[in-house]
Formats: sequence, structure tokens, C-alpha cells
Amino acid sequence: MMRSIGQAVRDALLTADPRAKAMAARAVARDWRLGRLSPRFDVTMPDEPARPAHPELLPPNKMPKRGRGGSDRARIALWHSLAHIEFVAIDLALDMVGRFGGQMGSQFVSDFLSVAADEAMHFALLDRKLATLGSHYGALPAHGGLWESARNTAHDVAARLAIVPMVLEARGLDITPVTLERVRAQGDENGARILQRILDDEIRHVAFGASHFDQLCRDSGEPTVEKWQFLIKTYFRGSLKPPFNDSARESAGLSREFRAGIV
Repeated sequence: MMRSIGQAVRDALLTADPRAKAMAARAVARDWRLGRLSPRFDVTMPDEPARPAHPELLPPNKMPKRGRGGSDRARIALWHSLAHIEFVAIDLALDMVGRFGGQMGSQFVSDFLSVAADEAMHFALLDRKLATLGSHYGALPAHGGLWESARNTAHDVAARLAIVPMVLEARGLDITPVTLERVRAQGDENGARILQRILDDEIRHVAFGASHFDQLCRDSGEPTVEKWQFLIKTYFRGSLKPPFNDSARESAGLSREFRAGIV
């Protein structure tokens, strides 16, 4: 019997080695695109994905300050932090597919598997960048709270879409241009190109989330903006903080109307 998409996603989620996980995510996306996986969701997703022994995961308030200077130590800390975000993003996209794909249908599966493949490619670029700086992923502690949003929304696809692509990834649209300009000002054109690639891809990722969220609301007869605001107030523990990259957000389907009354 042909291997199921559910089993393939579960196996990727339970791959601990960072490079192997990235390769597994890309392989699942490719096999799905080529029709090598059966559209069956016949296994349950793990509550937590497999993690490597390093990096050590710390609470946000225990993370060492990165600093803003151009020292080698500060640069390594920046790229390590970005690599960790992209590594966790692989699991977030895979879990989106494995947990909700059966409910949401084949286009949803295709969209978020393409996200998983992109995040895997981003991680590979950042891991390579760390190597050029004489470091590697796992060399420093990392933020231990990035999976919390997945844990809190495991029961509700609308909440997951509202929080992960439409808040967390959208935040990347706001922050990445500032980081890109700082990296470029340091004369790091290679780093700037990596960040530009990530930014361009993240616009599409947020757009996938916004589009599927809007369709869910249409199907249930609920107003999209009000439903999103309700879910943010219910499940998002942080706050939406400026600056906002309104042009990128608009391109991704997030108008300023979404933030009205909650920022």
C-alpha cells in the first residue's frame, strides 16, 4: 500500500537531527507533489516534535542578550536565532498539515507542505551561514517557547491559522526588513540576500494562512476580521507591537482593519 501523507508527516516531525528533518520536510513536499503519497491521515500527530540535544531551550526571559553590534559574537547570535526560528517553523508547517489536512483538503495540504519545504530551505541557508562564521546550529541556547502556540491551538484549525501564519509569521514581515538593512549596513550582502529570500517567501506563507482562514470564516458565516480578533484575544499571550510593514501585510491579505481596536 502507498505510504500515507499522515505517516510521512509524522515521521518528519519525529526526526530529531536538524539537517535530516529539513531533508525529510522537503522530501514529503516533493513526494506529495508527485503523487507518491496517499491522501490518508491515518495516524495521530505527536504532541511535541522531536528535538536535537542542542540547542538548549530556555524560557524567553532567560535568553542571553544578543547585542546589536557587528562583533563576530553578535553576528553569530543573530544568525543562530534566525536559524532556530526557521527550524521550529518546519515543524509548525508540518504539524499544520498532519493535524488539520484531513479536515481542510488537498489545497491546504499542498500550500502548507510548500511552506514546510521553504522553511527547510531557509534553515539550510542559515545553517550554512553559521558555518561560514565558524559556528553551527545548536552552539548557543535558543528560545524554548516557539512551540507553545502550536500546543495551545492543537484543537482548532482556525485558531492555529490566526496565531501562526497571521501573527507569528506576519511579525517576520515587520522585523525582517529592519534586520536586513542592519546586515547590509555591515557590508554583509550574502546575509542580506538570505533575508530578502526569507522575506519574499514569508509574504506567501502569511497569504496562505489568511486565505484559508478567510475561507473557513466564509464557510461558517462568521466575519473574518472579528473572528480573527476574538481568536487573538483568546489564544495569543503577547501583544501586537509596531512597527508594522503595512505594504507586505497588505500583499499577504492582512489589512490594517485586522489590527483596529486591538493594538
